[in-house]
Amino acid sequence: MTGCTNLSAPLVDKVLVVGHRGASALRPEHTLASYRKAVEDGADIIEPDLVSTKDGVLVARHENEISGTTNVSEVAKFADRKTTKTIDGVQYTGWFTEDFTLAELKELRARERIPQARPSNKSFNDQFEIPTLAEVIALAQELSASTGRTIHLYPETKHPTYFQSVNLAMEDRLVETLRANEFSDSKATVYIQSFEVANLKALHQKLGGSQPNWKLVQLMDARDKKPYDFVVAGDSRTYDDLMTEAGMKEVATYAKGVGPYKLTIINVDSSGNFEKPTDLVRNAHAAGLLVFPYTFRPENAFLPAPLKAQGDDATRNPSGSVTEIQKYLETGIDGFFTDDPAVGRQAVDTFKR
Repeated sequence: MTGCTNLSAPLVDKVLVVGHRGASALRPEHTLASYRKAVEDGADIIEPDLVSTKDGVLVARHENEISGTTNVSEVAKFADRKTTKTIDGVQYTGWFTEDFTLAELKELRARERIPQARPSNKSFNDQFEIPTLAEVIALAQELSASTGRTIHLYPETKHPTYFQSVNLAMEDRLVETLRANEFSDSKATVYIQSFEVANLKALHQKLGGSQPNWKLVQLMDARDKKPYDFVVAGDSRTYDDLMTEAGMKEVATYAKGVGPYKLTIINVDSSGNFEKPTDLVRNAHAAGLLVFPYTFRPENAFLPAPLKAQGDDATRNPSGSVTEIQKYLETGIDGFFTDDPAVGRQAVDTFKR
């Protein structure tokens, strides 16, 4: 995409900090402890990625394959559940949530997913359960009451085409769970996100105008990649096509926001220096769409070279992360995903446009 010089302005009064999988830089991701820490550190929104159990309960895991985020490989009674599956065209071997009932998953304990980058998080291994969506909602309600701030929710349906293929479609269960737990009448906003398109369109059709505080968000990966439902349908379009002015107008027919990979807004060159912003934010805002890029992380392993601190990949550099986030704030984004909400809060609160 061509670079633009006329940067957009946010569509919101206050740029929102999304606790990506909670405060996953500081606690094992997708645990109630991680979500709680995110809010304590200033997050406006907590983000549970959702997958399904065998008995159709929505739980918070980044992937349905859980060998890297739980102790399942060490639980002898579940050894025979190890299997190989193809998810979105990629083969994985491990243990999958859809092969466990909720009661069985509750016997497992969460572990740090990337211990090489976050060694201090290993001290929290095996302390926390896998939470259900209902438990995450209850926590958001509890924290809204205790902090006096409205804590919003940003769930993602993971691998929707796959879960539909095994008769565990999540969209209706998501709507039912939100309504059952009074989130339909809450002051909080629910941002429902997906990397696929068809399920968002189906949700838009199903919800109509019944939930004005629920906003559908089209996630967008790297420009050359495709939504998996496009792959299945033989649709030749990529995410790059959705990022154009015309593409954003189409997205706006079923969604209220987009969640692009951050490098599609500002890329970096081979030395890690920021290039000129693309026209993605401008295109989205022109179509009336909010923009929430992902993901900002404070460790050296995830920062562009000029912003790294002295040390190894696990070395934290919060000031470098603040600088990175504020570079993106200049483009007019409406919110952003960060693994360290305290750093994100600092970036927003000290930013001068």
